[in-house]
Amino acid sequence: MAEEEVSYASVVFKSNQHPPPEAKNEETVYDEVKAQSETKQPTADTNVSADFLLDKKANRRLQDQRLACCLGILCVILLSVIIAGVVYFATVSHQSDESGLMAANNNLTNLINKLSLDNEKTMRDNNNLTVQLDNLTQNYNVLESKITNLTADVQNLTTQNQKLETRNQQLETQNQQLETQRNNLTEQIRDLETNWNKLNVSRAQWSIDAYCPKTTNVRQCTACQNGWLPKDSNCYAYNNAAPRDQKTWEEARQDCRGKGSDLVVVHSQEEKDALNEYSAGSSGTDGYWFGLRAEGGRWKWIDGSNLNESYWTPQPPPPAATDGQCVMSVKNYKWISVSCADRKQWICIKKALSV
Repeated sequence: MAEEEVSYASVVFKSNQHPPPEAKNEETVYDEVKAQSETKQPTADTNVSADFLLDKKANRRLQDQRLACCLGILCVILLSVIIAGVVYFATVSHQSDESGLMAANNNLTNLINKLSLDNEKTMRDNNNLTVQLDNLTQNYNVLESKITNLTADVQNLTTQNQKLETRNQQLETQNQQLETQRNNLTEQIRDLETNWNKLNVSRAQWSIDAYCPKTTNVRQCTACQNGWLPKDSNCYAYNNAAPRDQKTWEEARQDCRGKGSDLVVVHSQEEKDALNEYSAGSSGTDGYWFGLRAEGGRWKWIDGSNLNESYWTPQPPPPAATDGQCVMSVKNYKWISVSCADRKQWICIKKALSV
């Protein structure tokens, strides 16, 4: 605690070196009287005046001494009162300062305790905020990664959208082209329908003429048209062409189709016997194409069915099916696998007319 400094007043008493004018005048008179008494013969009046003046001077000095003493005592009392007041106020101020300091100390202690509690709370809040900041940072990193991925996805989608727009324009162009083609095909279909109707009439007439030839104004109908041989419910036409007119397997099939038929397919013993019967003039490597070839490593008929190996008996089982191989029939011998590009004769088949 700061110390109070007390300063004491000092009083200095000085005697008046110059007597008041009246005293100076009396002394002068006294001196003058004394001088006169020394020079002259003293008289009674003169003695009285001198005594009076001496008494008066002594009284005056006594009064001055008393007045000076009273003033000194009064100054001492006043100085004592001032010193006592200063000491009192210093003591009171000191006690007040101690009380104020203690109160301030208590307030500071309470404030320090409160600040300590606030500091602990702030530390906890800071720890919580640190954890939240870490979580937010992680979430921010995750979101930033997602945003990056989404941005890449948006760019990809934008690129794809541009490609789709380009493709859409191409499709629109193609659609317009197809629309034009459709219109053209529609007109062609109308023309074909007209031609088809005409062809049906012509074919009907041709069929009548083919199956029911007119002789001597009388029509006689048969199950197979002219040039075809009937066998059971089928009609067969074997094409024993000369070597220069023989065809590959595919060419032979196209020829049969052009006649409203197809290469022979065997699904019964009767059909196998008919194939053998109409393979006329075949021997060795000169046989007749019929509707059996290798597809996908298997032997298949042209109607899509698989080969039943029992039709190869009593001959040895067929060789492994190799794409590009077709089968020809040799009369009274067996079926032989050869290249489809070889040129052979061929046999066509179609259903017989039934009434």
